[in-house]
Amino acid sequence: MPEAWEPGSFKARVDQVLHRFAAGEADQLSAIDGSLGPLADAVEAAVADGKRLRAAFCYWGWRAAGQPDSDALVRAAASMELVHAAAVVHDDLIDDSPLRHGRPTAHLALRGAVRDHPEPALAARSLAMLAGDLLMSMAGQLFVTSGLPAAYLSRARPLWACLARELVAGECLEILHTGAAAPDTATSLKVVRYKTAKYTVEQPLLIGALLGGAGERLREGCSAYGLPLGEAFQLRDDLLGLFGDPELTGKDGSDDVRGHRPTALLAETWRLAGEEDRARLRTLLAPGAETRTADAADAVREVMRRLKAPDRIEAMITARVEEALRALDELDLPGPAATALTGLAHSAAVRRS
Repeated sequence: MPEAWEPGSFKARVDQVLHRFAAGEADQLSAIDGSLGPLADAVEAAVADGKRLRAAFCYWGWRAAGQPDSDALVRAAASMELVHAAAVVHDDLIDDSPLRHGRPTAHLALRGAVRDHPEPALAARSLAMLAGDLLMSMAGQLFVTSGLPAAYLSRARPLWACLARELVAGECLEILHTGAAAPDTATSLKVVRYKTAKYTVEQPLLIGALLGGAGERLREGCSAYGLPLGEAFQLRDDLLGLFGDPELTGKDGSDDVRGHRPTALLAETWRLAGEEDRARLRTLLAPGAETRTADAADAVREVMRRLKAPDRIEAMITARVEEALRALDELDLPGPAATALTGLAHSAAVRRS
């Protein structure tokens, strides 16, 4: 790979690894029994698209540690995308989301495979859960068979357990705080940190750096850069979820309202709201309310805009990106790594999809 950061070229390398690996796994699954074909298709579909940001952060953690370009490292970095694919399948299942990348989510796409089942919707959800489990297993398999020396892999292996634990903790925190009577910004930011920020930026970056033999100072710098940037990434996602163009995001724009999820956007809206607006929000978000309709989502958006809650989230994003970039400046990294991580900071936080 050239010294200059070429996101498109890197994405193509990761896509090639993922598509070949998922195709091989799908073939082995289908070989067990032909009826497993739809599950195999769901596994391949789960890795078909993506920005490959997590792989990129892993790669540049390696390069930040002074290591050269490596195909084996790209394979190891691609495993971060399988972690993400697993998380997405499970998250869509938990949230009952209908769309991802403009296509039906796994638990809906799999209904055709169980149309004769006594409870097809439940059976499809069970298949999606197992597809997500398989994807997480595949992530570990791709990592350990990447071709990197065993001694290198052992440096990063302990962080895998931490990654899985914190990802599950974040998802559980979101479930536990969904539907809270009084949304709280600090609680929402904790969900953001553990559900998304850590496994999106900090942990892939740290894993790459550890694979490359990073010392304590670089590891601390990776966290100082990765945590605020990961939070900025998810805060942007929350804004796009309600105010983005569904044609670009590929998601249902009413998902967060319909699910009454504990986003920082909702928490800031609640914090800024007076009693009249809070009463309005309680009505719109109450269990059993017609929040599945586009009109209800539009009504929540109107309250948010009037209170300037999106502006508050934009300010939080800006502050976190600036914090990340200050941490990056203090690390005195090799030029290509510094340039790439600066570019990734902007692409993670300033986007339309």
